[in-house]
Amino acid sequence: MYDDRLARTSPRRTAFAVVVALVACTPHGPRAEADSHHDDGPPPTRREPLVEELHGTPVADPYRWLERIEDPEVAAWTTAQDRHARRELAALPGRDALRERMLALTDLDTRSAPRRFGERLFWTAQRAGQDKAVYWVREPDGRERVLLDPNAMGHGSAVSIHGVFPSHDGRVVAYKVSHNNADAASLRILETDAPHDREVIDGARYALPSWTPDGRGFYYTALPTDPSIPAPELPGHAAVKFHRLGTDASEDALVFPATGDPTRFVGAQLSHDGRYLVVTVSRGFSAQDVYFADLRASDDLRAPERRFQTLTEGRPYHTSVVVHDGRFYVHTNDGAPRFRVMLVDPAHPERDAWRELVPEGAATLQGIDVLGGLLELVWLQRASSRLELRTLAGAHVRDLPLPGLGTATGLIGEPDDDEAYFGFSSFTAPSQIYRTSIATGETTLWHEVEVPADTSRFVTEQVEVRSKDGTPISMFVVHRDELRLDGDNRALLTGYGGFGVSLTPAFSSQAVLWVEQGGVWAMPNLRGGGEYGEDWHEAGRRHHKQNVFDDFIASAQWLVDHGYTRPGKLAIRGGSNGGLLVGAVSTQRPELFGAVVCAVPLLDMVRYHRFGAGPTWISEYGSPDDADDFRTLFAYSPYHRVRQGVTYPPLLMLSADSDDRVDPMHARKYVAAMQATGTRALLRVERNAGHGGADSRLSAAEQATDVFAFLDAALER
Repeated sequence: MYDDRLARTSPRRTAFAVVVALVACTPHGPRAEADSHHDDGPPPTRREPLVEELHGTPVADPYRWLERIEDPEVAAWTTAQDRHARRELAALPGRDALRERMLALTDLDTRSAPRRFGERLFWTAQRAGQDKAVYWVREPDGRERVLLDPNAMGHGSAVSIHGVFPSHDGRVVAYKVSHNNADAASLRILETDAPHDREVIDGARYALPSWTPDGRGFYYTALPTDPSIPAPELPGHAAVKFHRLGTDASEDALVFPATGDPTRFVGAQLSHDGRYLVVTVSRGFSAQDVYFADLRASDDLRAPERRFQTLTEGRPYHTSVVVHDGRFYVHTNDGAPRFRVMLVDPAHPERDAWRELVPEGAATLQGIDVLGGLLELVWLQRASSRLELRTLAGAHVRDLPLPGLGTATGLIGEPDDDEAYFGFSSFTAPSQIYRTSIATGETTLWHEVEVPADTSRFVTEQVEVRSKDGTPISMFVVHRDELRLDGDNRALLTGYGGFGVSLTPAFSSQAVLWVEQGGVWAMPNLRGGGEYGEDWHEAGRRHHKQNVFDDFIASAQWLVDHGYTRPGKLAIRGGSNGGLLVGAVSTQRPELFGAVVCAVPLLDMVRYHRFGAGPTWISEYGSPDDADDFRTLFAYSPYHRVRQGVTYPPLLMLSADSDDRVDPMHARKYVAAMQATGTRALLRVERNAGHGGADSRLSAAEQATDVFAFLDAALER
């Protein structure tokens, strides 16, 4: 789920539920009937006659007991399901060859774009044979060395690094560490020249340290570590604090208080010159309130009573701020659904005094920054990247040349440094890193990734699909150039459609494997995403969520109607919010698909807000405690749409044991419901893994192997 590098939470809600029947509600109560099973089938699952009345509607929940992973019976059931799934997957024909090819396509020498801090350069690199990316630093004398190596910090996949944050001079580094790639993390601090941590700050799940210019401290978002606070309520306790190096975290000063509302997230960014502290309070995923303080007005940088001024508050718009040379460059969709840039004098922050610097265009403006004295604009042109540089007065300077249809990272550099870097990838080429001069535009290749695959005969199309209501939907389709449109090709359709997240052409070793074996890889830009601005996002959230499912179904039907595939050869795959997507469409149109791969999903939309980070997504989905929202949610909730007597496509459910974002209870309950219909449904649980997987190249390759072996066996030949 999109969300959790940002924090949002909501107040505790009062359920409008009346329990109608609660028989055998615990594993130790009277036993209800077990679902029928075969000796060679999945482990049996008991079904309970639990029904609640919610807003006047009876809602059955026969597998609620599977919500409690701390219960030994649930833990044993989960282990047995995982063992059954892995036995079946391991026995599939052709798996060994798939694994060998997947390992070859993923075991590459890759690098991130570097960034300069003082006289040092920092980047990540993952060499062939390394399971996790390693953090590197180039010293002022040109010597390159390892700064942090998570491969040497713990056993297996236990330790993950979730970001490195150097001070402006590069002498001190803060970095986030989690276990099992969970979102929960601690913040550690070390001197670049010293091998050992000097300080540790817990409760750093949302911490993005913003350093003072002198490197003596930073602002960050802090969470309490009180275990008595329920997980869904925890984000409401996030607050901005200031940490001064050499002091205990318990002494960190409160700078901006917690909202007490789990649907809101508080974050802070200090301007490069250290003058302005900008605090953003996100109200869900569609609006931000922005406040700022002039730190020169106080001798104490930590003063909690500092007076913040309001830049924007209570308006239903996205707003982010880049501060440079005493002026605010505001990226907003206020009056511009595809976003524009406004210039603000902090001495006159009132809305009427804002001046338009870059108007809204036909493309979507994803983000802005100031680098080398110029304004960078990152555009999405029909869901593909375009990079532009303008003067600080808004005049066009140049577009940066990109290799083709694909995704650029945006420039990485400093406001006063001419040197900047960016990455670019496409469906057929992994991320290549380029170095550019802001002043001259001279661009050179800094690092190239070589892939053991010939993609020269791959074709990328961008087609237009008409959704159920006539809305045009763009879709990328990748295949070999000799593809015959006879309906006899295997196709894999993937999507997301939520939270304003944009799906753009980017390299995937799994796509390469699929296409080189003759398959069709398809990715539509569904409503709910951000590819075409905030109106596009709004058209797929809350009461409009069904539009997302209609768009995906129309995309699948387009592939069938145009001869790319047929239902028996069409697989769908999605994760997180995309897992909700494939769960919804496969229960609405089961006859249209030949197989489903669903990963770390939301599937019980009646109770999603009670688990994990669920309250943070109420602005996107609506609240089941609201009668109108409930009717929308219950109408498409995949878990509640599973029906006896319906033939559903085979299902591979991918879950993770340490997912603290989307609770794995969704996967458990849904698999149980599907198995009760006689559907072949496998529950594969990734160990030592969070919402994003196991943070391990080998584990990712093993999981991908199981996915493709499953699809090979499930789809028609």
